[in-house]
Amino acid sequence: MRVELINPGQFEPENHWYEKSFSATIHPMVNYFFSLDKERLIKRYCHLHPAVSRRKLSQILSYQPRYYFLSGADLLHVTTEKGKRQMVVIESNSCPSGQKSMPLLNEFNESGGYKAFIEQTVKPTAAAKRKKEGALAVLYDKNYMEASGYAHALADSFNEKVYLVPFYDQQDDETVQVVDHFIEVRWGNEWVKTRMVFRYLTQKPWNRLPVYSKTIIFNPVITCLAGGRNKMIAAKAYSMYNAELLEHHLSIHTPETIWDVSKAEIPLWVNKLGGKAVVKIPYSNAGQGVYTIVNKKELADFMAMDFHYDKFIVQSLIGNYHWSSTGTSGKFYHVGTVPDKKGGSYVLDFRMMIHATPQGYRPLNIYSRRAKLPLPDQLEAGAHSWDVLGTNLSYKGEKGEWKSDTTRLLLMDRKDFNKLGIGLDDLIDGYIQTVLTAIAIDKMAQQIINTKRRLNRKLFRSLNDDETLLSEILLA
Repeated sequence: MRVELINPGQFEPENHWYEKSFSATIHPMVNYFFSLDKERLIKRYCHLHPAVSRRKLSQILSYQPRYYFLSGADLLHVTTEKGKRQMVVIESNSCPSGQKSMPLLNEFNESGGYKAFIEQTVKPTAAAKRKKEGALAVLYDKNYMEASGYAHALADSFNEKVYLVPFYDQQDDETVQVVDHFIEVRWGNEWVKTRMVFRYLTQKPWNRLPVYSKTIIFNPVITCLAGGRNKMIAAKAYSMYNAELLEHHLSIHTPETIWDVSKAEIPLWVNKLGGKAVVKIPYSNAGQGVYTIVNKKELADFMAMDFHYDKFIVQSLIGNYHWSSTGTSGKFYHVGTVPDKKGGSYVLDFRMMIHATPQGYRPLNIYSRRAKLPLPDQLEAGAHSWDVLGTNLSYKGEKGEWKSDTTRLLLMDRKDFNKLGIGLDDLIDGYIQTVLTAIAIDKMAQQIINTKRRLNRKLFRSLNDDETLLSEILLA
């Protein structure tokens, strides 16, 4: 891949959406959800959750982040044996994909969510920071379709050229450098200083970009370390914020989570959760480094593997009612899709993307993904649990390139939405859960940055004592 120069007026919508989503028509209920203003959302949510503090929820939805401007949460639609349904957060993402999977809310606005993010988030933030010298750039290591979409929207909105720069982990050719705390990108034989960068780096971004930068970065690397791409810190950030929210009867809903687990301890925690659990490498993404364990063979297979990092997190497994983990909060299981003509119901998750605006976090787009195989009442001997529980679409091709299995993509359109088994109140619940996770991570980012805007390494180590991770972080 080479560096590209993107000029204004070149946005071509068909290059930045999947074909199936570009030609889809948004479902009326989803369109209605996006049209709801903050006050109506609060009134509806508090009507269904009367113990929730309306004043606190208003403050939450008006929150202005310091670092976390674009966030995505992956949500599961679950229920209990007593029929209590809710959205549960399984992961937050500080470089979320989703634009290419969202049908246009307005067919006459062909830049869709790309333009909305740049106009409502990037431009107001950039104006407040008042930096005028330097170029604009988009750095990416995955998802060219969306990364280039942001580059075109950025060029159109600012009416100037944008450098679209591939920047992979362990990349051979040098395209990016940091000089005097400014990010510079190479164009031919020239190094160009940037004033603002949109970062779409998903693989260990902390080993290539510094925590402190004079270049404005959306999102800065600290959001990844504080929980946006660090499941270990995210779990702790959620726990700390939940303590603050307790008196207001709000909370981030997650599976039961045990953090700072060494590999040798994992069988003990799996056993405590009834022999069924999810083990995660805290710093992976795109469905990589997530292991569902429902029997002794899957546990043995996991323990036979070698890993780069020293610490893991273990979570209760949400599956079918007959084979889910039983934690301290009881047993949750998947609601799943509406059964198809063959009677199959599939595990699915929802990606809710939000962005910071002058009015607070607002929803930007939504899509859903389903597992490969239907969710059975009982798993057959020898079956791989990931095939019925794993929903991520990303996978690596034979040459190591990222690909996407779009056959399992479910859109918020007239065709797919009715299969999802959700309604307006589920969308509102998912939105509020996503906002809470973003605030928790933004607050954590503020805690682990010192007064000189550098990483407080001592505090970070106390929260995430993983020597391999610490050795990767580019501090200057």
